[in-house]
Amino acid sequence: MKFIAIIPARYASSRFPGKPLAKLGGVEMIVRVCRRAAESGIECAVATDDERIFQCVEQAGFRAVMTSESCGSGTERVEEAYRNLGCDADVVINIQGDEPFIRPEQIRKLMEIFEQYPDTRLATLIKSYPASGGIAGLEDPNLVKVTVADNGDALYFSRSVIPYVRGVEKGYWLDTVDFHTHIGIYAYRAETLKEIVALPVSSLERAESLEQLRWLQHGYSVKTALTEFDTIGIDTPADLEAAEKYLKEHFC
Repeated sequence: MKFIAIIPARYASSRFPGKPLAKLGGVEMIVRVCRRAAESGIECAVATDDERIFQCVEQAGFRAVMTSESCGSGTERVEEAYRNLGCDADVVINIQGDEPFIRPEQIRKLMEIFEQYPDTRLATLIKSYPASGGIAGLEDPNLVKVTVADNGDALYFSRSVIPYVRGVEKGYWLDTVDFHTHIGIYAYRAETLKEIVALPVSSLERAESLEQLRWLQHGYSVKTALTEFDTIGIDTPADLEAAEKYLKEHFC
């Protein structure tokens, strides 16, 4: 089975314009993501709509491909890049361009899902929520929660706390139920990627602003695998400052 990692990276961002080229430890963020992806041992490429990002990636020795500015999501940009590359990979892994601390083990974990379960069409990662995070942290709408069937398929993703623990005071929920949060790295069968970008926006997706709900609502199964590692996404300049501190504490 052949895999490729495609990293969507656009220049325009309302909260952090030019984010992929922002430097972290003196290295552009998008280059750091490429390095981490390459450590997994599979082919990787950056999908971008900006010539500056394209040049940065190519000069760093990685592959880049230009995509349209009109792509409505990272998934759409990944699908267009797959077509533009003329790629023959069976499975496409979507790694966010603002995840410079993504681990090769997490990428390989996704690959293992398709190797262990040949019928898998879509896959993603989840993580157990630690009791030390507290219920207030779990209630953060930016932290996406997920419930999972016994066979590993995702049942639902939500910005709300799921499941709701009836009859138990909220302060004891973390002692009663194992909660899981979503790690936003995806893998798709190539033919499935083509199908899902053609799907209309669903009512659940619109309500929660979560693209993966479109797939579930249209009847697709999303297989999950458990990872012990968090990822650290960077959405704002303040996040970049925190990432600089994390880099110094854990990698220097």
